[in-house]
Amino acid sequence: MSLIVHKYGGTSMGSVERIRNVAERVAKWHRAGHQVVVVPSAMSGETNRLLGLAHEISEAPSRRELDMIASTGEQVSVGLLAIALQSVGIDAVSFTGWQVPVRTDDAYGKARIESIDDSRIRAELTAGRVVIVTGFQGVDPNGNITTLGRGGSDTSAVAVAAAMGAAECLIFTDVDGVYTTDPRVVPDARRLARITFEEMLEMASLGSKVLQIRSVEFAGKYQVRTRVLSSLTPPDIPVEEEAASGTLITFEEDENMEKAVISGIAFSRDAAKITVMHVPDRPGIAFQILGPIAAANIDVDVIIQNQSVGGMTDFSFTVPHSEYKRTLEIMEREVRGPLGTGEIVGDPDICKVSAVGIGMRSHAGVASEMFRTLYEEGINIQMISTSEIKISVVIADKYMELAVRALHKAFGLEQEIV
Repeated sequence: MSLIVHKYGGTSMGSVERIRNVAERVAKWHRAGHQVVVVPSAMSGETNRLLGLAHEISEAPSRRELDMIASTGEQVSVGLLAIALQSVGIDAVSFTGWQVPVRTDDAYGKARIESIDDSRIRAELTAGRVVIVTGFQGVDPNGNITTLGRGGSDTSAVAVAAAMGAAECLIFTDVDGVYTTDPRVVPDARRLARITFEEMLEMASLGSKVLQIRSVEFAGKYQVRTRVLSSLTPPDIPVEEEAASGTLITFEEDENMEKAVISGIAFSRDAAKITVMHVPDRPGIAFQILGPIAAANIDVDVIIQNQSVGGMTDFSFTVPHSEYKRTLEIMEREVRGPLGTGEIVGDPDICKVSAVGIGMRSHAGVASEMFRTLYEEGINIQMISTSEIKISVVIADKYMELAVRALHKAFGLEQEIV
């Protein structure tokens, strides 16, 4: 049988009863003859609780010590899951990231994985044990514990699967797969049997919360077959049935790939728009405006520079909603006065809605259909951004759900692909 990596999120590990259910599910795969490595998250809410304690003590706690604290949530999870497996007759052993080791750089709070030594895991698997490894954490070159950032357990699981050449990485979560859009907004949203890594990466970056962006990047780079499926189904569901459930994130050349032009509609409210009026239209002006933003470590997304009139133009861009006020302050302090621009205008009440699909490469008219649909709903487009497989528009936040429902219907996403 094959080597399979299981990843379970905080909701799946949220109580003793749910941990027992995870143990029953893992035991089922082990008894079916598979070698199993499990990467669990901390119990739901535990990381927030731990970090909250640190911030009660200090307004600006050391990032190193925050990683030391945050990493303990996963350590509790792996120990409890090992005990739960042992209680149902499965020999299991747990390891922290530094025991494996999972080697990272030293960027506390957002470390990146550099290598994984799989020898210790392989030895335990060969001995017939289930191996449980903490997600979300690793160790830097100086032996300090690091964490990968929120959602890092997904990345840990995919990285372990890549390092060990696993047949598949199963991401068990509280949803049963990837949908054409959020079913809470569009009840007719359809679960996708397959989606490409490219499409999943776009969906994740554009607002879909099913998978962490870095985990999808990792899976695509190392071609790790990854499946999103539910941990809330009965744990005794047959392995063969479970192995075919959920959504498989795969490669475009997969001959079984659904032949849809558009795979999904993604959306995000995590955006605010900044417009710098009456900007001198000269070489280097974009850098002079955005340079201070980059220096402040603020991400910029959609950018538009209008047509020059009389040597002057308007320059608009979007930033994360949480950085809106700070960006305005930087613009007023470092751009308006020094560059002699006009007024700086902000709008925090916007959202981004995107159509994603590899079918755009071979089908014309996707943009016009999207724009026609929004026009018929009376929705004004403020900004547009495109790539080879996505079209994103910035619109007023109050129209977000209307836009998502209208576009989902216009592209026939509620219909099964045959």
